[in-house]
Amino acid sequence: MNKIKVISIFGTRPEAIKMAPLVKKLEENENIVSKVCVTAQHRQMLDQVLNLFNIVPDYDLNIMKNKQTLTSITTSVLEGLDSVFEKENPDIILVHGDTTTTFAGALAAFYKKIKVGHVEAGLRTFNKYFPYPEEMNRKLTGTMADLHFAPTEGSKSNLLNEGIKEGVFVTGNTVIDAMKYTVEDNYIFNNEELNNIDYKNKKVVMVTAHRRENWGEGIENICKSLKKIVTENKDVEIVYLVHLNPTVKDVVYNYLDGLDRVHLLPPLDTKETHNLMNKSYMIMTDSGGLQEEAPHLGKPVLVLRNVTERPEAVEAGTVKLVGTEIENIVKNANELLNDKEVYNLMSRSINPYGDGKACERILNSILYHFGYLKEKCEDFKILKNN
Repeated sequence: MNKIKVISIFGTRPEAIKMAPLVKKLEENENIVSKVCVTAQHRQMLDQVLNLFNIVPDYDLNIMKNKQTLTSITTSVLEGLDSVFEKENPDIILVHGDTTTTFAGALAAFYKKIKVGHVEAGLRTFNKYFPYPEEMNRKLTGTMADLHFAPTEGSKSNLLNEGIKEGVFVTGNTVIDAMKYTVEDNYIFNNEELNNIDYKNKKVVMVTAHRRENWGEGIENICKSLKKIVTENKDVEIVYLVHLNPTVKDVVYNYLDGLDRVHLLPPLDTKETHNLMNKSYMIMTDSGGLQEEAPHLGKPVLVLRNVTERPEAVEAGTVKLVGTEIENIVKNANELLNDKEVYNLMSRSINPYGDGKACERILNSILYHFGYLKEKCEDFKILKNN
């Protein structure tokens, strides 16, 4: 049998983190010809992950430009991939999650009648503008995909309810696989300010907040809440990883710059972020990925959004939706900071997102689809934290 040619396509840091261990797994298999194409939708943050995992792309579209729009990203990816597909003629392409690169990559493959594998398929909020544009990116990608690698049973159910009956595999989330490469017990940060924090005697709260739907009043309320939390809790240190977008950065610095026990830092690379999370007491975020990563480390998460496409963690009790109203954020944060029973309940809850074998399941699902394996691999089942 001929080898299966697979092109993995990604363009942002979150995609790269979750696709990197899969790329490594594909490279190991003798039945796979693995190629990597990055769009560089996010240039600098993408390169950090490529360097960490020692991945050298076969193709780099390098599309990022100042003040890029969703339209310009989409058209640049479509045009760039057209020539890549003409040259490589892959059997299947893999895209991840819900970025504009994901949607445009799937569309470009569809135009060439190339099969599409969607990693992290089936996540839904059922509101096309929350998160925007991610909800429609992943939904539209799902309509074009041939293989759907759903991280959880809930994601699979969403796909089944949309009429997608074939090619659905429950794999767990590849981010758990990635954390095997990144988290170290006695980690020393490259950022000296982080090394000087007393993680044993202080309750370190790691914060990220940058989603479009929170721009404006949402980010302002989050900042006001953090100021109140650090003022009321003298044993708390806040580390806010501030997104580089001025729409976010200017607001955050206006409210929090210079406050005692508040550290405003630029986004960290993947390894630094994972290890900061591991040393922190709790996480506050509007990110999607951190909702998956933190439970693996036993860290409670307060989600600064009103809806989430990752309900499994809410149901399991590892994360809690608190929205962006000041009173609700402060109330829930103070409860975790001061009530050990509430904290333990969240930190020791079920980890619903993976066992570190998601990439192996995805590889085997591809081999099964193309006839290299006779039996479909078993779906991922939820495990408890160690």
